[in-house]
Amino acid sequence: MPQKRLFDIAVSGAGLVVLSPLFAVLCALVKYSSRGPVFFRQKRVGRGARLFTAIKFRTMYNGTEKHGVITAASDPRITRLGRILRRLKIDELPQLWNVLVGNMSLVGPRPDVPGYADRLSGEARKILDLRPGITGPATLYFRFEERLLAAVPDPARFNDEVLWPMKVAMNLNYLKSWSFWRDIGFILITLAPSLNRFLKLIPDPPLDPEALRRLSTFSP
Repeated sequence: MPQKRLFDIAVSGAGLVVLSPLFAVLCALVKYSSRGPVFFRQKRVGRGARLFTAIKFRTMYNGTEKHGVITAASDPRITRLGRILRRLKIDELPQLWNVLVGNMSLVGPRPDVPGYADRLSGEARKILDLRPGITGPATLYFRFEERLLAAVPDPARFNDEVLWPMKVAMNLNYLKSWSFWRDIGFILITLAPSLNRFLKLIPDPPLDPEALRRLSTFSP
């Protein structure tokens, strides 16, 4: 998909330049809001199952990520500033660097932590042919994921049994139905979610965990 890669380079490069003043402000806010580094770096599984280091603005108290990778909206590990950054998805902006250097794409499956990619089998392993993305159909559909996880007694189990299998199905469908213009649509919906009413690329997700459980075989 050379067109996709050229678009990624152009947009991520321009984005890093244009957003550099905002980056400077956010770096200062994160640094002085709580002790620890400005950026959170984590190993993720990329294209071809190769590991890379994904970069985000740190939204948790330093070192607390060791206590689990599943994060609910009520997680006490999240800092006050971090809650704002996560709600607005601003913590993801440093991943424009990952896009520029080729670890990620603007649109694609969210990169999993090591362990989840090992569960992919059969046709689902074709997802690893894609660069993981900052946004995409599964990311947009589950934009209230942390709220859903906060509403269940066992967030890790709900993620493994319901959310992750649904994401796999949606990511496989993205691979099969990929087009450059659909990618543009996903980016536009990421920037302005109300546009989905006209583009109709993402179904409206139920915010009830049990409703999602009943849709566990969902494939849009």
